[in-house]
Amino acid sequence: MTTRHSIPLLTALCCLGALSGCATAPGDQAPMDSTKFTVENTERFAALDPATEAAVSCTGLQERTLGDGRLEVIANVKNRDKGPLKVQIRCVFLDEQGVQVGGGGPWQVLALAGDSTEVVRFTAQDAVAKRYAIRVRKVR
Repeated sequence: MTTRHSIPLLTALCCLGALSGCATAPGDQAPMDSTKFTVENTERFAALDPATEAAVSCTGLQERTLGDGRLEVIANVKNRDKGPLKVQIRCVFLDEQGVQVGGGGPWQVLALAGDSTEVVRFTAQDAVAKRYAIRVRKVR
């Protein structure tokens, strides 16, 4: 066999080798929680019980100051479980010294479908609020 005849044979073998690597379908994998695309820190988000901490995560927090000086917070809350889940969520606004202002917002019920993310928006009552803490717990 000459070099001239072996080039097409080698090319065909390389193509078969490359195609055989694509023949197997990837297995089902659960999506991984990632903070790669998180806009702001999620350290201001806390679950108040171990079961909620295992089932719910915050994939992003955004904050902005509105035109009237009030703080607005947007949280992306993710259900890590396969089934639907209901939790209560609340945002407590704080002044510069960390003292709660506005009496704290009411607990809101948040229904999350399995493996889904919902966006929750909170707005401070007045411009004194400069920081915040978001809390989540099981529905009572």
